[in-house]
Amino acid sequence: MTEHFMFIDGKDVSADSGASLTISNPATGRAIATVPDGGRVDVDKAVTAARTAFESGPWPRMSRTERAKVLLRAADALEVASESLFTLETQNNGRPITETRAQLSRVPEWFRYNAALLAAQREAVLPSDGPYLTYQKRTPLGVCGIITPFNHPALILARSLSAALATGNTVVIKPSELTPLTTLAIARIITDAGVPEGVVNVVTGGREAGIGLTEHPDVAKITLTGGTEAGRSAAVTTAARFARITAELGGKTPVIVFGDYDPKAAAEGAAFAAFVASGQSCVAGARFLVQRERYDEFVSALVARANAIRIGDPAQPETQIGPMISDLQRRKVLDYIEIGQQEGARLAAGGGIPDLPDDLRDGFFLQPTVFADASNSMRVAQEEIFGPVAVVVPFDTEAEAIEMANDNRFGLGAAVWTRDLARGHRVAASIESGMVWVNDHHRLEPSLPWGGIKESGTGKDAGTESFDDFTWIKTIVVRIADYDVDWYGTNAPERLN
Repeated sequence: MTEHFMFIDGKDVSADSGASLTISNPATGRAIATVPDGGRVDVDKAVTAARTAFESGPWPRMSRTERAKVLLRAADALEVASESLFTLETQNNGRPITETRAQLSRVPEWFRYNAALLAAQREAVLPSDGPYLTYQKRTPLGVCGIITPFNHPALILARSLSAALATGNTVVIKPSELTPLTTLAIARIITDAGVPEGVVNVVTGGREAGIGLTEHPDVAKITLTGGTEAGRSAAVTTAARFARITAELGGKTPVIVFGDYDPKAAAEGAAFAAFVASGQSCVAGARFLVQRERYDEFVSALVARANAIRIGDPAQPETQIGPMISDLQRRKVLDYIEIGQQEGARLAAGGGIPDLPDDLRDGFFLQPTVFADASNSMRVAQEEIFGPVAVVVPFDTEAEAIEMANDNRFGLGAAVWTRDLARGHRVAASIESGMVWVNDHHRLEPSLPWGGIKESGTGKDAGTESFDDFTWIKTIVVRIADYDVDWYGTNAPERLN
């Protein structure tokens, strides 16, 4: 057991109430740490520190070159600390160390990318009629709130945090109450690398802290990754004061597999889409729409792959799938597995709790599960399960596949597997989602805007879109004529605008 503290104004801080939360390792069910259970008072302290750092501190006033240098030093420091971060995140959220290493090794890229955008930033000069020079300036928003989830705590934090800092903002972070440890570590690492005290603040806690941050009148923007209902509530709250919001929410990603693609190869790719992070990902490949001519072959291959995935201790390099985040989440998924069977889908693989060694018996493991012979209208094909459950549905024609893919309230991601290049482009263009992969899944880069449509959220993380959305645009009009304006005299302008 280790004791951790909130990080406010560069200092370790306990909750105002004195309350704390116990953090568990989901692979063993055992407690590994305590953190403060912060609330609205603690959020207000953090926002006050961030606002002071913004209004009178050096960070927004640094030259672009100076700020970019600090971000590059932060990236280097994160790289040096990467092994300890890999281990900490695996202990905290249960993802296999191979997955965690592959994901967190990319965290420094986001800081370097946004530092590069900052160094290369250009501001527009706009055409104007008459004797005027008109140009734009981008200025930071102020205090920004970042609310992160349990499934990818470090990577999702890096996407928003690096852009917010590059553009000169100060931040208050509210990590998931289940997985705050790497967030606290990252805040300290980048502060030690030269980000001034008060610029990055972390409030640990549950729902009260999250609501307090979204409702705070001094927070100019919220970036939130979480469930659709939480995002809807945050959107209403921020809209009331005209604050900005970027929200990446739920998903039910369709994966369309056409008959021209080798079904075994497609199933291997599909298994990654469905079971990476134990299926606890908003873009998990949860709905497999498979052309009927290769349907049986695909199901057989996917079942074989699911049954062969090695379940075990996520700290061991041979483990391929770890536990779910909590017993509550596992019970929710088990309920959906029961619903799928009641609806008439065929349970083709998994569906239960695996038999594991004694030291893992109290962990929150679940077998990779495949439902076959489902229909697109079933709840298990329509609702976000957020667990290692793949639902396979047959289709006949391209038009039917597109219709089925779009017949869902979510629109975060999608994938198309085909050897017909023209079809790949055509279908990708027809799917209603923020991102589409062709013959792959879940690929991301710092330059690729990430975000969905419909009930999957609003706005974009990553890319220039995210960078720009952390700034206000100010238009400046300068009269450059060599004579004065006298509207009511002889030098009246010919028109007002």
